[in-house]
Amino acid sequence: MTYCLGIINKFGIVMAGDSRTNAGVDYISTYKKLFDLSLPGERVIVICASGSLSVTQGVLTRINRDIQNQESKNLHTLPTMYDIAAYIGSKSREIQELDRPWLEKDKIDFSCNFLLGGQIIGENPQLYLIYPQGNFIQATKETPFLQIGETKYGKPIIDRTIAYDTPLEDAAKCALLSIDSTMKSNISVGPPINLIMYKTDSFDLRDTLELRLGAPYIAKIRTLWEQSVRQAFEAMPDIEWECESTVPGENIYLD
Repeated sequence: MTYCLGIINKFGIVMAGDSRTNAGVDYISTYKKLFDLSLPGERVIVICASGSLSVTQGVLTRINRDIQNQESKNLHTLPTMYDIAAYIGSKSREIQELDRPWLEKDKIDFSCNFLLGGQIIGENPQLYLIYPQGNFIQATKETPFLQIGETKYGKPIIDRTIAYDTPLEDAAKCALLSIDSTMKSNISVGPPINLIMYKTDSFDLRDTLELRLGAPYIAKIRTLWEQSVRQAFEAMPDIEWECESTVPGENIYLD
């Protein structure tokens, strides 16, 4: 399992993902889940992947092969981000159909999801979530973030913090806290953590980061966040338990 997220606003895009794919009492494996496939100066393209590792690796291999072979349709020739999302969806379907008979025979879950974020000259930055079936949705001003993988533990902080006008640096901090909250609650998500921050119309990924196991920054924000949450909890008013009956001496029963 893994956890990846993308945040988009009027200042740009933040995308982040962990690298853990399997966890157990005696076995942990890590594979990078965030990939930069940009063409600097013309287009920025970042992809995050979750789900079946064999399928996602197969999709990314075919995507890279099309670029290397200069196929007529590849990430560097398609005219819009929408077309790129559809292209990735079609590659995902191809790999799943190729392996489907054998995977279904052994009852192996081969579904996968992708996040696609970036900008092409002439367009605004865009962020998409591509489903296993190859269809996709786009992030909006009203819903400026998308998640894949183990999403539930990292969603509350984003819901309470992120808006379309949130400064990009704050969005990046929120993304890291979202992943750290997930790591705290679920062993199937873990470092290294990869993070990118893309500023609108720069057409270059200048801000990238990889935080490995034991990174001081992760330890620092975890400690500060836990202290802040504890202080906020302790400042909450006590519950008002008093409950008045309409008839003196009459018990109150709640269905």
